[in-house]
Amino acid sequence: MISGIFGKTKPINYIILLGFLFLFYWFAQTALYKAVFNPEELLLQSLVLLILLFGVFVLNFVVNRNQITNDNSYSILYFTLLIIIFPKAITDNNAILANFFLLLASRRLISLKSLKEIKLKILDATLWILVASLFYDWALLFISLVFIVIYIYEPKNIKNWLVPFVGAFVFSILGLMTLLIFDNVTFFSDHYQFDVSIDTTWLRTWEDGVKLLIYIALIVITGALVFIKTRKLGLGRIINLRIMAALFALGLALCFLKYSGDDYPFLITFFPASVFLAKYAELIKRKNFKEIVLIASIAVSFILLLTIVVTK
Repeated sequence: MISGIFGKTKPINYIILLGFLFLFYWFAQTALYKAVFNPEELLLQSLVLLILLFGVFVLNFVVNRNQITNDNSYSILYFTLLIIIFPKAITDNNAILANFFLLLASRRLISLKSLKEIKLKILDATLWILVASLFYDWALLFISLVFIVIYIYEPKNIKNWLVPFVGAFVFSILGLMTLLIFDNVTFFSDHYQFDVSIDTTWLRTWEDGVKLLIYIALIVITGALVFIKTRKLGLGRIINLRIMAALFALGLALCFLKYSGDDYPFLITFFPASVFLAKYAELIKRKNFKEIVLIASIAVSFILLLTIVVTK
């Protein structure tokens, strides 16, 4: 039944998942984490929620348009389930906004496989990553992904390697002009601190530590299994999966550098993680076993959510 619903890209899938995410967002904010908003804050949170929901469309578009998975909705299903498992992720506005712009950057980088408008796509991806860095300074780590993709698709054209620097120059000029208008010229120096204060005490807690370590191990194992099973599916799909692996690794690096009591950036890893989980489910040949895997994924997600609700 679950595979029958989400095994295709149907409008009903969006209605189910986006409707649930809408309700779950407010449940997590107000019931789980006891947030109270004044009218201005409520408007801001509503805007952030719209960006989160629109990000689901972008994720599904990137995955299906570039044939990272087949024509199904497993990726957005698993993205939603990961949010259920880690509801704290959607209480961090910076994580939601940075994740959205990194999705846009990923869309442009993955589309380089067409070998059309390469320089424009590199410039766009660079600018989107720089915009994401306005919310998390360490998001600049993802600039390395631009160079990785250039190396994969067209490394011999020297101009391609210079485009990210042009993007950084354009971003800096536009940013400085904006800051001068709003009389906040110290924003860049205040924001881009790149502090490294790795605190391992949180690793010993269930919600912030053990569960995250299990999540990371699960995605690494699932990713390895997906790579093994897709070796015969063509170089194009393997390259896309390698980009997903790089996204996940960079996302984890950002998380461990930026995680604190106020910042919870693990949402940034959910895009590549949901792709690996969706790809694994898709590759299961036996329909009954696939159904069991999907039902178990949903059941485990809600059981883990229940543990959070009970312990609050």
